[in-house]
Amino acid sequence: MCCAWAMGAEPACKPNIILVLVDDMGWGDLALNQPAAHEGTPQIDTPNLNHLAQDGVRLLRHYTSAPVCAPARASLFTGVHQGHAEVIRNNSFDAALEDSHTLASVLRSAGYSTALIGKWGIGGGRESGGTPDTCPAWPTKRGFDYFFGYNNHLAGHRHYPKEESNADPETHRNAIWDGNEMITDKLDGCYCTDLFTARAKKWIVDQQTADKKKPFFLALTYVAPHARLGIPGAAYPAGGGLNGGVQWLGTPGKMINTADAATWDTYIHPQYRDAWKDYAEKRYGGAAAHKLMTARRHASMITRVDEAMGDLVQLCKDLGIDKQTVIIFTSDNGAHDEPGAVGGFAGHPAPAQDPSFFRSYGDHDGIKRDVWDGGLRVPCVVYAPGIVKSGLVEDTPTQFQDWMATVADLADVPKPMRCDGVSLLPLLQGEVRAEEKMSDRVLYAEYFFPGNMAQYGDYAANKKGRVRGEQQVLMFRAGEQGWLKAIRTGIKTAQEDFEVYDTNADPHETTNMAGNAGVPSQDWMKSLALYNRRAYDYYRDPKAPRRNNGCGGFRSYDMAPVPANTGVVATKPGLAMRRCKASADWVPEYDTLPSELTSAAAVVAQPCETELPAGTITEFRGYLNVPQDGNHWHFYLTLDKVPGSKAFVKLHNFHLIDADCSYEPGATATESAAANTVEQDADKTGKKGIPLKAGLHEITITVVQGAVAPGKLRMEWNRGPQGGTITPRELIPAAAFVH
Repeated sequence: MCCAWAMGAEPACKPNIILVLVDDMGWGDLALNQPAAHEGTPQIDTPNLNHLAQDGVRLLRHYTSAPVCAPARASLFTGVHQGHAEVIRNNSFDAALEDSHTLASVLRSAGYSTALIGKWGIGGGRESGGTPDTCPAWPTKRGFDYFFGYNNHLAGHRHYPKEESNADPETHRNAIWDGNEMITDKLDGCYCTDLFTARAKKWIVDQQTADKKKPFFLALTYVAPHARLGIPGAAYPAGGGLNGGVQWLGTPGKMINTADAATWDTYIHPQYRDAWKDYAEKRYGGAAAHKLMTARRHASMITRVDEAMGDLVQLCKDLGIDKQTVIIFTSDNGAHDEPGAVGGFAGHPAPAQDPSFFRSYGDHDGIKRDVWDGGLRVPCVVYAPGIVKSGLVEDTPTQFQDWMATVADLADVPKPMRCDGVSLLPLLQGEVRAEEKMSDRVLYAEYFFPGNMAQYGDYAANKKGRVRGEQQVLMFRAGEQGWLKAIRTGIKTAQEDFEVYDTNADPHETTNMAGNAGVPSQDWMKSLALYNRRAYDYYRDPKAPRRNNGCGGFRSYDMAPVPANTGVVATKPGLAMRRCKASADWVPEYDTLPSELTSAAAVVAQPCETELPAGTITEFRGYLNVPQDGNHWHFYLTLDKVPGSKAFVKLHNFHLIDADCSYEPGATATESAAANTVEQDADKTGKKGIPLKAGLHEITITVVQGAVAPGKLRMEWNRGPQGGTITPRELIPAAAFVH
């Protein structure tokens, strides 16, 4: 069990959780999201998703952490936004996800069975394959009990693993793994949406057969509607659930009941076969035939996913677990305009989707790889009868990192301190003032891609010819102005200003509010960005395969010094301390600990001289007084060698020291937390150490003390290379801690 206070909890009281992640489905591809102003625009039929939304919760302003696959998935599964992603940023496909807490590991510690069925792509497969032996971040090494699907990112563009062209020089297959066995050669005519759905249904049934009281977490990550616009080979079987819909047969050559090698990639859904001809001819003229072909394929793929969702819900009803199961449906990023990595071949074209056909970006501008709302805002539906408020449509901004905090809340365990998100459960349950309680949080995204954004005729004039390049986004609540989005693109220096938009009132992001009354100043927004993200020692080993070590991602604002807190008028010596008797498998966010735990509060002059009782969680909070400006401040944390001891330190809201998941008590953890990187000379990379301005910086230190006491915390610092001088490494003095 994760935590001492959870040991008496009945597993049956914890809901099952199914996280469904589709690939490149735009916000507007969900018909319910299309504004009435778009009358005449073709719509894709998604009756099952519509039903889930109408009986569940639709999050209108749900944002991915990055507008492309790999970093979005990395942030989703680790619960951190891209300002704290240690390895997978920008286009680091198939890099190895850092060894830290994941949705799966947190839920497994809380007593769940866990499975990933579908596309992974962040296991360390070098974009050329990868196996359970060669991948350091194989799903079963990141908290999942069971894995079925694609590890290889490029193979994950194939909708028919056996029939489509090989994407994997290492295994010489589009490798589908069932546990540690590659089964591609058995998958004749298997369409991935059907294959993953059938295997997911089989896994759920197996869990219920083995132990009905044990909750489960299933991450079901579809390939559709990404890439080649591959379509099914036949109609979706009628019925759904235990006895209908797609079924896992497990027979080589006929692994699922829709497998048919003779008809693969041929089935356009009947309602789309003759649809939209007049619309296409009027809008696209001589290009109408091609546009219709791509649109009908795209729509058929999404309707197939919709049919699969209905199948899964029916299964939960048949098993009697529909009122004990939370289903989260969302997409990794906005709509795409790319044919993917597969070239066309006879009878099986590889068209690129035109996202303007359905206005897949909705009433917004931008697509995949843009941080405008069309690229970042994604469809999201949460269905959980009796757990969430039925029929709720919520426009409070939310982001991928919130799911870590939310599933922890559902499982009745505290969220990891490393998690950047907040629990959405009060919001999903329609709790009064839930949105107000979230008003001090910040949503954050950063991403780089060269060139300009794609152009479509219904974009606002201010998007014409817009550069992508280095892109950064903040979302925050500004008093009576409500939630605002600050964005800058094509960033060259840390001094460049943000544009500011009210994306609720102005979904096309046309009216720049920067400088208006009630809108925060540029200095405030630039400080906010630095308070909520940080640079690591990013380095790409030139000798490593192209994608393998993933890091890189240097930002033009990485070495902007973090300003001290302003407005702190009076302080007292020492840090405020809270402590409770409890144990945990991770360093928790103290405020998410159960309220019934008794907390002792005090002020300590020097946390490094404070004894930590056995089996306790202690939080120290206040300010760190940095004596002078420095581009490379270094920090060191050491705990006594007691099994189970761990710690986490934040400066402002950014991660300073992570001595949690992989920490060995007795070792020294530093601010250089980028996993799988090689530290380089600080003056060459400019990334070693933390750039800080002199003055007061908000600090939070949380320590989980193991079962032996007394224990102590030791924190040291020094100022690194700057002007040829290095200050001595020393214990942070008591005088530097105030509150």
